[in-house]
Amino acid sequence: METTPIQSENKRKTKSLVKWALILGIIVVLNLFFNYSISLIYNEPTFEEFCTPEITTKAYTDKEMCVSAGGQWNESTVPIEIEKTRPVPTQKALEVSGYCNPTYTCGQLYDDARSVYNRNVFIVLVILGIGSLVLGASILGLSVVSLGFSFGGVVSLLIGSARYWSDMNDILRVVVLALALGALIWLGVKKIKD
Repeated sequence: METTPIQSENKRKTKSLVKWALILGIIVVLNLFFNYSISLIYNEPTFEEFCTPEITTKAYTDKEMCVSAGGQWNESTVPIEIEKTRPVPTQKALEVSGYCNPTYTCGQLYDDARSVYNRNVFIVLVILGIGSLVLGASILGLSVVSLGFSFGGVVSLLIGSARYWSDMNDILRVVVLALALGALIWLGVKKIKD
């Protein structure tokens, strides 16, 4: 049975869509694999590790109490009245002249630990991303797999950079962008030349 030009065109379109679906699948699964493998091996710091519930649930009514617990006292221009948990008819509400951010010190420690974690994950994702780009460029004859690994490497570079971008200093940002651009240009020239 002979295929008609319309049937041939439909087969070509279907095959093209299947190829792009496979490429997209490789991109997504590759990056999920990278990120879940990292989280399995290297635990992300949690806020609770640094700021215990005892710190966050305690009521701080004066500056000394707040600062001694590692908090930051913020003065208020207007006194705040706080009801005691079991008011006694003759007892007045407690007047507080400010408010406490009890997680000030432990929050900074958490932010510092998270920044180091994001830097380390960034480094690993950049290495994996560049490795995927190189692997994608070196696979010959399997354009779908080659494109999947190449695009997956680019997405890995994007994810790693997005995680650490806000903590990265400006010089490192320029270096990272220059290295990524150089790698992409080199691979583009290599792929087009081949």
